[in-house]
Amino acid sequence: MTGAYRLSFDASDMQVDAIHAFLTQSYWAENIARAVVERAIAGSLCVGTFAPDGEQIGFARVVTDRATFAYLADVYVLEAHRGHGLAARMVKALHDHPDLQGLRRWMLATSDAHGLYAALGWTPVEDGTPFMQRHFPDVYRQV
Repeated sequence: MTGAYRLSFDASDMQVDAIHAFLTQSYWAENIARAVVERAIAGSLCVGTFAPDGEQIGFARVVTDRATFAYLADVYVLEAHRGHGLAARMVKALHDHPDLQGLRRWMLATSDAHGLYAALGWTPVEDGTPFMQRHFPDVYRQV
């Protein structure tokens, strides 16, 4: 079934309205402004999944220096198109992207897709690791 869908890394293919519509309702980017989504897309390596009719039904992006580190973000597939391996296909395509080879570390944050990422070789960060963060969970509500 995934063969009926098309992947694209072409920035001009990304349908910002569709991406924003999903992200603004997501648990991780609720109420995000369209301008923020535009800047995020512009500063990232993005992949989209498109239905045969051209509708963008999936998205994922990587924030990276293309040398040592990558952060996977905003991975989604519209509910009506889930169950066909499309999220895994996008993540694998990013893993295999020529600009992302030889990186020392990839990171992501998820509350609900641990199984997907584990099947693709990701492992949880162990407690007691040296990772720290500055986290502002309500930033999109302050706009």
